[in-house]
This record gives sequence, C-alpha cells and structure tokens, in this order.
Amino acid sequence: MQYQLGRNARVAQVLTAFDAAEALRLVRCDGGDGEASTVDAVFADVSMPGLSGMELARVLTAFKNPPALVFITGHEENALEAWEVGALDYIMKPANAERIDRALRLIERTRALDAEPDAAPAAAAQPESEEVIPVELAGTTKLVPRSSVRWVEAQGDYARLHTTEGSHLVRIPLAQLEERWADAGFVRIHRSYLVSLSLVSELRMVASGYSVLVGGGEPKELPVSRRHTRELKDRLVRAPRNTWGAQ
Repeated sequence: MQYQLGRNARVAQVLTAFDAAEALRLVRCDGGDGEASTVDAVFADVSMPGLSGMELARVLTAFKNPPALVFITGHEENALEAWEVGALDYIMKPANAERIDRALRLIERTRALDAEPDAAPAAAAQPESEEVIPVELAGTTKLVPRSSVRWVEAQGDYARLHTTEGSHLVRIPLAQLEERWADAGFVRIHRSYLVSLSLVSELRMVASGYSVLVGGGEPKELPVSRRHTRELKDRLVRAPRNTWGAQ
C-alpha cells in the first residue's frame, strides 16, 4: 500500500504505522484531540495488532474534522460494519493501482464538496441523500447511492437492493434498513418489502388486499400486507407529492 500510494500523483506524502495506536499518534501530531489533522486520509487494514481497524474508525469519527477512511481487507463480511462506522471506501486485497486511484478520486470529490460552504441549500439540507452502500462483487467494491434504490427485498439475513440499474445483495437485515432509512422516505409495506415512498405511483385494491406500483424505472407491482396497509395509506395521503388521497 505504501508503494502504491506513493507512486500515485494525487498523493503528496505517505506515513506508515504498524498498529492503530501509532496511526492515531500520526493523525493527531498536528491537530490534537478533537481538532483537525493535516492527514487527509487513512488507509487501514481491518485486522491489526491491538485496536482493530473498526475500533480505530470509531476513534477517528470523534475528531472535529476526521480524515477520510478507507479499509483494505481480504474479507467481504466486514463491508457493512465499515459502512456503519463511516468508511468512505472498502478495498479488497490485492489492491491494484487502478482500484486505489478510484478511492483517491472519491476522497478528492468528497473533500471538494465539504469545502463548499455556499453549496446549494437543498443539498446542504439533505446530506442523507448522498449516502452510499458498499457492495462487493468479484473483488470490486461498487458504491450504490441510496437515492437509486427503488425497493428492497428481504432474503433471509440479507437484503436485495433493487435499483434503476439492477439489483445488489447486501448482508443486512431488512428490519435494520427499515429503521435506518425511515427518515429518508422508505416505508415497510410487507414483511419482505421496503419501498421508496416517493416512487409509489399507485395503490391498488386486488383480490388479496392491496398492492403498490413502484415507478422510477420499469413499473413494479408489490404486495401490501394487511398490517402495513393503514400506515401506508396515511403516509401516502400526508406526502405532498401525492394527490390521489384528495380525489
């Protein structure tokens, strides 16, 4: 990693640390506890002597202006936890120069957005719209914007994200996504389905009860269970962009 980062034109200097404790000393050396550090990014392994990479990440998030965090690992199962602790990227070993450059470009874009205090008010008011979900596929990490997710389908302890471009399986229960994404306009309509309320174009009465038509791409009809029907109706009526409830 030191070699790959050092030969990238986007990187001015590379500092190395044997463990998380040493890494924290390097990060804090110019900023101190709770202050900004001159270190722009930390590339950390998940498994390290002493504090793990995840524990290091939780310490870094307490900084006033924490450095960007990228995990380097040989195990896919930590991707969800990495997302939860605020990692910007998650690189599977062995990491090549192209994959590392992608991570560096993502760091640059994120820092550029953070440095724009006069950005559009709508964007500043809705930071959650930029949340991304890391999805591992054949050694490549794909960052899926939550805004592209139309509906989510439960598949055991996993969830399948159905987006405008296809679907992606992530290791996270549907119930956890329901809680996490409630404020972003996602609503549970069935034990197996979570949908983006803004994309619900129709509520239909069918033989078994109700169903919804989800837009944002090729229309998809999904069942609504009895226990979720009342809440869904109330949410749809309250939603400003809907007018069917007033007809």
